[in-house]
Amino acid sequence: VSQREHVGPSQCNIIGSGIFVSPKGVLENASSVGLALIVWIVTGVITAIGALCYAELGVTIPKSGGDYSYVKDIFGGLAGFLRLWIAVLVIYPTNQAVIALTFSNYILQPLFPSCFPPENGLRLLAAVCLLLLTWVNCSSVRWATRVQDVFTTGKLLALGLIIIMGFVQICKGEYYWLEPAHAFETFQPYDIGQIALSFLQGSFAYGGWNFLNYVTEELVDPYKNLPRAIFISIPLVTFVYVFANIAYVTAMSPQELLASNAVAVTFGEKLLGVMSWIMPISVALSTFGGVNGSLFTSSRLFFAGAREGHLPRLLAMIHVKRCTPIPALLFTCISTLLMLCTSDMYTLINYVGFINYLFYGVTVAGQIVLRIKQPDLNRPIKVSLVWPVIYLLFWAFLLIFSLYSEPVVCGLGMAIMLTGVPVYFLGVYWDNKPQCFNTFIGMETISCSRRMCWYHSLFMAVFVGKIVSEPTPLAEKQPHTWSQDALLLA
Repeated sequence: VSQREHVGPSQCNIIGSGIFVSPKGVLENASSVGLALIVWIVTGVITAIGALCYAELGVTIPKSGGDYSYVKDIFGGLAGFLRLWIAVLVIYPTNQAVIALTFSNYILQPLFPSCFPPENGLRLLAAVCLLLLTWVNCSSVRWATRVQDVFTTGKLLALGLIIIMGFVQICKGEYYWLEPAHAFETFQPYDIGQIALSFLQGSFAYGGWNFLNYVTEELVDPYKNLPRAIFISIPLVTFVYVFANIAYVTAMSPQELLASNAVAVTFGEKLLGVMSWIMPISVALSTFGGVNGSLFTSSRLFFAGAREGHLPRLLAMIHVKRCTPIPALLFTCISTLLMLCTSDMYTLINYVGFINYLFYGVTVAGQIVLRIKQPDLNRPIKVSLVWPVIYLLFWAFLLIFSLYSEPVVCGLGMAIMLTGVPVYFLGVYWDNKPQCFNTFIGMETISCSRRMCWYHSLFMAVFVGKIVSEPTPLAEKQPHTWSQDALLLA
């Protein structure tokens, strides 16, 4: 992957559904327009600092798998396993649930102009979106990539239109809420805990900034191109996000923005008139592609975990004819559907944001630990330790006050993470398992792979109209280990 090929994907992976849902959460917790814009800028700066720290780790430990690989190599197998465990159970499913709910919000909101869409309707449409895209990803890698290519244009169209209309509004003199005298008018008292939550909401929109660290082994000249991609993509994304939020407040008062669950729809209704339908369709296309992209890329983490023996063989298997990781995709889909028990996107964002930042900080702390333990290790990129220290200070502020403001939501994420400790010692650390246990696991793996292939064939018969012959499970073709399964997935 060359520089030109990965700067673009880096930007597209960061710019997703977050900018269409997070502005309300950021403003609600920041308490004023001025502070909300500062939050967006500071979050961009902190993201850039974190990306620089990850760049050093990426070329020092040149393994695909991102922070999972770094945490495992620096702090040991348990820490790496917990990173993988929480990503599989919380981060990927919650991210996908939020994007799917954003999709359903933007589809249904125009149909309910005077009220919020019904929660059951939001959850049902989000579930349909997930099931459809899971089927697409299970059926064909080519279909999944084509969906991604087509639907990526939606986000670019929507954001470009929002920013252009914002500049038009400013030229017309519509910048009341941007004037210093009004920008910091509060609609509720400032609260340090709420400000921390506003950073969590903003960080969700910047999610994906560490995407290139998951494919370090595939980059051409990563020593030069990785920092260049960071210096180009993150400032550009920050510019887009800040000016999109400026555009929002040129058309809406803070009260109007907070009253909307689909801010881009409200923006379009205010400024586009009869063409307002463009906005919900563009955002719906963007978020539909976002769910597809998340389902598609999650297989890389399954591969990295299976290569290290941290995931069951079943989740590392691929369909022998379609070359798609059907078990991993079905597991991700089911866990995402469970997240749809709530349609409150902002609670889900706080939930996943807290866990994400927890491991971002652990990974950056690992950079300092590695400098102390192995000072002579070859580091083609070496940043000043001032940057990880600044990041960790911000990290400590964010986690402490987020936990203070949302103890149940954040505490639940930590509790789920800790359930991985006994799983690690029983499933990974314990080497000398009884033969009967290994035999039982092997038989269950074969049985589950057969059932999944049969269900997939039935689904194809019902929805596509042709029977797909049941493939031979990988486990029956030849004896192999978890690592071999992972290589087949790759």
